[in-house]
Amino acid sequence: MGTFVTLTEVLEARGSPLEEEEVWCLLLATTDLYRKRVSLCLGPGNMCSVLSPGAVLLSANGSLAFKSCSRSEDVISFTAPEVQHESVCVSDPQVVVYSLGMTLYWCADYRLPQNQPVQISAELEGLLLSMCEDMAVRRSDLLTVLETCEFHHKTSALPSPELVLMRVGWSYPIPSLLGTMAAIFAVISG
Repeated sequence: MGTFVTLTEVLEARGSPLEEEEVWCLLLATTDLYRKRVSLCLGPGNMCSVLSPGAVLLSANGSLAFKSCSRSEDVISFTAPEVQHESVCVSDPQVVVYSLGMTLYWCADYRLPQNQPVQISAELEGLLLSMCEDMAVRRSDLLTVLETCEFHHKTSALPSPELVLMRVGWSYPIPSLLGTMAAIFAVISG
């Protein structure tokens, strides 16, 4: 399966936001993965309905996974208003759409000065904002998001999401095995 890192870890290591191509590919991959889970009657499984930068996992081989619910992570800003007000964890896909939109907007805005706009196209920003609507009935649905991403991917000639996610996953510095082993040996022989 491989080693996974969270979006948070990747962004902290990079010190800069995701690029537009990365956001599009991540949005396509996450919506497709969630749709497949639901269509296979797996439901969300043990995946929390609130996705956040700490719950989206990337691998250096381009694969993607979701972390199960974690109570230690502050996810309130990624939680749909209807869940906050009802104080229940709803497995409605609209809740996932909201949290995914908030997560990816946060990734596009990561460490930008407040007076600097996000560096994404109006099309992508509009889609992300439509995913973050406070009222669930006005929010884009999962299928619309997926179809928009697929259309954009085909018309923009982007590389496969796996290749882009592989590049994003590789941007996280993994300590060299030799350096780690040398440090362990030094402590043991110490």
